[in-house]
Amino acid sequence: MLELQDVYFTIRKDGADHNLVDQVSLRIPAGHFMAIVGPSGCGKTTLLKTIAGLQPESAGALLWEGRNLATEGDFAPSEIGYVPQFSVAYDPLTVDESVEAATRLRVRSKSTADLDHRIDRVLEETGLTTISDRLVKVLSGGQKRRLGLAMELVSDPKLLLCDEVTSGLDPRSEREIVHLLHDLSRKDGRIVLSVTHSLAHLELYDSVLVLHEGRVAFHGPPDKLNHYFSVKDTEEIYPQLTTRSAESWQASWQKHGVAYDQMIARNREKLIQKGALLLPAEVAEGEEPPAVKEPGFFSQFKTLLSRRWRIFLRDRGQVMLQLAILLCFPILVTIFSDKASGNIRKFSDTRQSDFIAEIQEQQNVRADQAKVGSAISGIIMFQVVLLALMGSNNSAREIAGERPIYEKEKFGGLRPSAYLASKLAFLSCLVVAQSLWMAFFVNYFGEFRGDFFQHAIFLLLINGAMTSICLGISSLMRTAEQASLLSIYLVGFQLPLSGAVLALPEHIEAFTRPFISAYWAWSGSVDALQTQVHTAVKSIIDTSLSVKGACLYTLAIHIGIGVIVAWAGARRAQWE
Repeated sequence: MLELQDVYFTIRKDGADHNLVDQVSLRIPAGHFMAIVGPSGCGKTTLLKTIAGLQPESAGALLWEGRNLATEGDFAPSEIGYVPQFSVAYDPLTVDESVEAATRLRVRSKSTADLDHRIDRVLEETGLTTISDRLVKVLSGGQKRRLGLAMELVSDPKLLLCDEVTSGLDPRSEREIVHLLHDLSRKDGRIVLSVTHSLAHLELYDSVLVLHEGRVAFHGPPDKLNHYFSVKDTEEIYPQLTTRSAESWQASWQKHGVAYDQMIARNREKLIQKGALLLPAEVAEGEEPPAVKEPGFFSQFKTLLSRRWRIFLRDRGQVMLQLAILLCFPILVTIFSDKASGNIRKFSDTRQSDFIAEIQEQQNVRADQAKVGSAISGIIMFQVVLLALMGSNNSAREIAGERPIYEKEKFGGLRPSAYLASKLAFLSCLVVAQSLWMAFFVNYFGEFRGDFFQHAIFLLLINGAMTSICLGISSLMRTAEQASLLSIYLVGFQLPLSGAVLALPEHIEAFTRPFISAYWAWSGSVDALQTQVHTAVKSIIDTSLSVKGACLYTLAIHIGIGVIVAWAGARRAQWE
């Protein structure tokens, strides 16, 4: 039994309170199929999200099996299923892979046979068995809605909430989906609530809830709709609602509601007597059904990481982009590497007797230092900035680009820790491959004049720092476009604010330097140069170079900050 007692959902707008859900009271028994209808903006989706707990009620109470959800514990993830308007599956996966991933993320299976049985049963229930090997991207709208339902049914939820699952479908597909939802409500005492703007196929529902400006205008059997609203055709109900205020409709309903609730109860008894509505023995006897156990952290982590690699490898465009970056960026660096291979003349050990010759020698040494030092400094910074750009490309869209699906999976019991760990594991592979390839490729075609391994470590750290920070940005942004734009700006400011090309004013430099990852990677790599080359770089850069330890610690802190921000963003709910 689901019960709503004077439920409100209120927002603050233009300095005043507005009730999007206004004093809604309902009693919905097990095995009930209810439509929530009403004109656009009447609060249908808002009510559904309030029931789901995606937005807590402002007043009133929600009770599930006699339990107050606000004070005695919310829905367990396995108790409730929520099918949103958007697709909850990844296009590169097949139907079977999508359902399998959903099962592994939501249900702890006893064995592989148990897992396969659950998947096969759900595919059969939703009519997807014959197309289980098709990619999601080639499915029709109706097939995607069926897939969304299948991915919710893997945990056998007792309450299934569907938000506009028939919108945008052709009449035949709409009829098939409504019939499917009707059949699902007849199994195991499952309550199915379906928000819909359409007034077709209402005869399949046990009851219809009509909302008007957040208030209940009607709740009763579908065959009583026309009589109650004094219309000849169901399509005339919405225009009829506008003839009176929402307060007037609500007041009218409060006078007649009890009688219509009794009609719903009588119809339910008839269905049970005819055997059209079968309740499980546990529900009928008031016993608790066996709970579905959730998988552990490592199980979810393994499933997410495997799925992420499968999606990546099947995205030909993304694979080609990564290969192009991996090959082209190091080649760009080597084009300029010849300029860094020149010799730097040393001062002679004996003092020149000719003053002019001594001046000439100093000028030659300084010219060599300027030429080679400038080239080496520029090439190191070029590598650093390119790897920062790779880091931005790695993760800017990683969370923001799949935020709706992630929020849906988190609602179903996905641990944010498992999700973030899978992202870090996947991105770490990209960072290591990109950074080490850049280091070895450039060194092979133009030897690094210093401690190569120290330089490679700093290339790894700059890529890791920028990947981590952009992952944090991605976790905070609502859209992938916002995250990408902000990440590109962040990379763009790395070079001018690093002080590696032009020294900044001291008062600006002291403020910006701690935040510029590129400076610390560049400075740490310069610190690894041979003494003579290091001196050459210092001779042309009017800025203080930090020591190796400070650079390592600072970049590690940048990585840590990025991970912490990503963790905070991943935990925060960002439902639209």
